[in-house]
Amino acid sequence: MRLLTCTLLASLTFVASSVTAQTPPPPAPTTQVLALLIVKSDVPRTEVMKVLPDEVKATVRLHLDGKIQHWYGRADNRGVVFILNATSVDEAKRITAELPFEKGGIATFEYVALTPLTPLRLLLGPQ
Repeated sequence: MRLLTCTLLASLTFVASSVTAQTPPPPAPTTQVLALLIVKSDVPRTEVMKVLPDEVKATVRLHLDGKIQHWYGRADNRGVVFILNATSVDEAKRITAELPFEKGGIATFEYVALTPLTPLRLLLGPQ
């Protein structure tokens, strides 16, 4: 009887681990969006400098409104990097659409949705 119980428990453990391994984890939610503002290389520096004060004011407003969590300068001097409080790239695009550089065709954005580091789920074991 004891051998049967051990065999049954071992079988159930194997089946449970197989099901867990085959079931993909739920998708991680987008919690923020990385937005890379890239100043176009063909825009004259004088044009950039003319619009820059309005761009900075608009950026500060977005920060104070809680839309921009963090902002950084790019080491290559080609623009800035924002971490936006947005739950999708579409939402991030709506946030940045009204910035003067974007509206004036001076810069473009690249977006990357950010999620929690999902491989950490492996540390939690089967759910």
